[in-house]
Amino acid sequence: MNNLKSHFFYDRQKRSGILVFIGIILILISISFWYQPSQDIAISEEEQLEVLAFQKQIDSLKVLAIENNKPKRYPFNPNYITDYKGYTLGMNLEEVDRLHRFRESGKWINSIADFKQVTKVSDSLLDIISPYFKFPDWVTNPKPRKKYVHQPKWKTYDQKKDLNKITLDALLVIEGVDEVAADKILRHIRKIGGYQVDGQLYDVYGVSTKQKRAVLNEYTVKEKPTIHYINVNTATASDLATIPLLNFDLAKEIVDYRLLHEGVKTLEELSGLDGMTDYKFARIKLYLSVK
Repeated sequence: MNNLKSHFFYDRQKRSGILVFIGIILILISISFWYQPSQDIAISEEEQLEVLAFQKQIDSLKVLAIENNKPKRYPFNPNYITDYKGYTLGMNLEEVDRLHRFRESGKWINSIADFKQVTKVSDSLLDIISPYFKFPDWVTNPKPRKKYVHQPKWKTYDQKKDLNKITLDALLVIEGVDEVAADKILRHIRKIGGYQVDGQLYDVYGVSTKQKRAVLNEYTVKEKPTIHYINVNTATASDLATIPLLNFDLAKEIVDYRLLHEGVKTLEELSGLDGMTDYKFARIKLYLSVK
């Protein structure tokens, strides 16, 4: 037991030595904590350039992120700026109100100068928002007015010549009528035995409307041909099919109608048949009679 106690009790000299040892440890810890080396770590010039390049990339990414986070502006028509839109653009209430009063009067903003004059916004704000103005195409790109082209006056009946007596040479003299169109017109006139009305010229296939109008400005029907009218109440379907623009199917419809109704009293009754158009009826009735 006495030997055990001797290991835990020290004399004065030993205790002093222990205290000095603890003090040295504490001093070393304090020095290591507060001491910082005064000399920076040296890096090469190439490493410095790489660091600078990397830093520039970081800075550019930061700038890009800031720009992306900003509210985007899209082109807009300044005539339709609302109170909220004006607020986001930086306009005050008086400026927006001037615009609204102007629009309520039925007028429109058609240029940056108009917007400046009406709203009285500052030049600095106008420089910022005006690049986003989008006016209608008819304002920014107005189409030039077509010059009035004098059209020749339509000749009177007395000034025109007889359409049924027209010749090839006479047709070729007319502006815009070529030999092909002239030949088709003459063939059609001979085929139906002459025109009863000017409108029959429009039945010629393969001739443009412009060419037909040019002919009718110089010629009209004056002497009508002798027509042997076909009696719709006695004719067969084959007889009716010889009439211009009346095919056999439509001719048979007329015969069937006649038999069903025990005769045709007026030609107008035929206008309602299947396949009978107003255009066809106007031509067909020129060759029909009910007696």
